[in-house]
Amino acid sequence: MIDGNSPVTNDELHAYVDGMLPADRRDAVEAWLATHPEDAAHVAHWRAQADAIRAHYGVIDGEPTPERFDLDRLAGTRRRSWRAMAAAAVAAALIGGAAGWFVHGASASAPSTIDQFTAEALNAHKLYVAEVRHPIEVNAGEDHLLPWLSRRVGTILRTPNLESYSLKLMGGRLLPGLNGPAALFMYETPAGERYTFYCSRSKTARTALRYNAAGDAASVLWVDSDIGYVVSGPAERSRLMDIAQTAYQQMENRSPTRANAIQLISRRGS
Repeated sequence: MIDGNSPVTNDELHAYVDGMLPADRRDAVEAWLATHPEDAAHVAHWRAQADAIRAHYGVIDGEPTPERFDLDRLAGTRRRSWRAMAAAAVAAALIGGAAGWFVHGASASAPSTIDQFTAEALNAHKLYVAEVRHPIEVNAGEDHLLPWLSRRVGTILRTPNLESYSLKLMGGRLLPGLNGPAALFMYETPAGERYTFYCSRSKTARTALRYNAAGDAASVLWVDSDIGYVVSGPAERSRLMDIAQTAYQQMENRSPTRANAIQLISRRGS
């Protein structure tokens, strides 16, 4: 019997991503992810793959089953060959569990770099905004917050002022990202609604604002000077786009050059 304090296994992480984890282990797994960034990064990556697969293959659910894959017909065949059984298994996988199959190692069309980057940021948002005791590592009032995260990401980071949206900076944390360390800053309204601002290296060319929704959460991404930014929050498109536009304008107007960023980080020490 597994109790609530047992170490989290790899199978449990997969079950958590697939939504098949027993309810009595969910809190334990989420607490584990909050203190084990490598496992949190794996979970975010698996979710990104699953989201991309669902987006690509979701239409299959609404299509009629090809006659050659009709399970009732195959089951009624007196002489059932191993090939027929294999066909039935393939049909079941495509219609009912494509995401789960591919996340666990089967080949599929890989999501784009931008999709993966956005999914990493959005999954980090979903994971940490739900935290009650440890949503951040370093409080906003700590002087070392921005220098520390800037050194780790490799560029001078700034946090947008979002007070016009009643959003106050709570603080931030360091996360593993697709292309190296990532910084996640969290904001909160007086009512307790939380938004995050994610920054990390990106191998994608400069992009304009891109909106993406995933359930009750959404994000807006843009890339500039090899740094990707993602603002995430509740899936209210108009408000989230306004917040992201404000953050984008502040980053555009105040961003230093890469050379100056490296010099300033060096002067501040390691």
